[in-house]
Amino acid sequence: MNDVSPGSPDRVRIGLLGCGHVGAALASLVAERRAEVARRQGLDLEVTRIAVRNTAIDRDVPVDDGAFTTDAASVVADPDVDVVVEVMGGIEPARELVMAALSAGKPVVTANKELLANHGAELYALAADNGVDLLFEAAVAGAIPIMRPLRESLAGEPIERVMGIVNGTTNFILSRMSDDGASYADALSEAQSLGYAERDPTADVEGYDAGAKAAIMATVAFGARVVAGDVYHEGISGISVADIEFAADLKHCIKLLAVAEQTVADDGQSQVGVRVHPTLVPLDHPLASVNGSFNAVFIEGGAAGDLMLYGRGAGGRPTASAVLGDLIDAAANLRRGSAPGIGVLERARIAPIDDVTSAYYLNLEVDDRPGVLAAVATVFGEHGVSIRSMEQEGLGGEARLVFITHGARERDLRATLTDLRSLDAVRAVGSVLRVIGD
Repeated sequence: MNDVSPGSPDRVRIGLLGCGHVGAALASLVAERRAEVARRQGLDLEVTRIAVRNTAIDRDVPVDDGAFTTDAASVVADPDVDVVVEVMGGIEPARELVMAALSAGKPVVTANKELLANHGAELYALAADNGVDLLFEAAVAGAIPIMRPLRESLAGEPIERVMGIVNGTTNFILSRMSDDGASYADALSEAQSLGYAERDPTADVEGYDAGAKAAIMATVAFGARVVAGDVYHEGISGISVADIEFAADLKHCIKLLAVAEQTVADDGQSQVGVRVHPTLVPLDHPLASVNGSFNAVFIEGGAAGDLMLYGRGAGGRPTASAVLGDLIDAAANLRRGSAPGIGVLERARIAPIDDVTSAYYLNLEVDDRPGVLAAVATVFGEHGVSIRSMEQEGLGGEARLVFITHGARERDLRATLTDLRSLDAVRAVGSVLRVIGD
């Protein structure tokens, strides 16, 4: 461990819950940066206790062997631990341990998106009641600083929408399909072999991981209590190479986006819509250039305009970097006896997916004969869905019609699809995807 000049910096003893990829990277990063943090911040950070499942495993971190224990509660309760860092994941026992730390007046830094997306409101309130920090920059987009800007720099901004690529696994898969023509199955297999995807990739490819992050972003951006169960999900497992090619022909690419937006309901009341789904993104939009395992978050504000933050959304050291930033903030606030908090959270009115307005992409396989296009256009018109563009491709006795609509209500689009499927001339309705647009 790097030595620090004795006497001058305030010693801050860290209790670490979990020592996997992120926890181990954090312990190393704290040691690497210890002297510089002491010089610049006047804080002598040291990891003194670490809770793990198995103490027999060699963690290869610059921490004394005696710091390890299987008793996580003892780390939290230790009077010699000043700040608790939770990177163990899951809801329990993480929730119980975080609550115990906050109740004891100890600041907590966490990277646990699942915990915050389900129990964030009660934990934020508990932190405020005890006058300590609960910081979670690493929970949403790894090394990308998004939580602090939303909480601080943009606290007065009338934010209209926050959307982003917040899952590196799905972005890697879609990038391989787009750039190299790989099938979904082959791209997923490669992601697994490289360690980007778990053996069971459901949480990533079906949008649940991104959904948890969307809930956290919505809560902070709009000051509303949004939980994971409020988020509408669609994954990428149904995306084909043909969809990628159709999108490219229309000068779009396909990305899995997490979207949180504040809108006005028909009764004039404000509501929050939160959803995750594959989306056609115009090639000239900044999010279209975010490829591989990288993440980006795009913020649309009424005063500031459009902002985008880009970087590595996962990985041990990138995520540990975000945790360390929070840790320095928490330690400095502890020394000052202050904790800004997240502010008051109102009960969110969640917009049902049927009320969400979006532009849409869809393709139909139809009989190639006179009158078919007119019949199809009539169905769109009957449900108030306006067509922005249409392309036709002959298939030898059949034709493929590819549409992009103007903004339409989800319920109207679904009614349109129902009636299109009932037309004799429509042989199949292919993919239906939302589009960044109106």
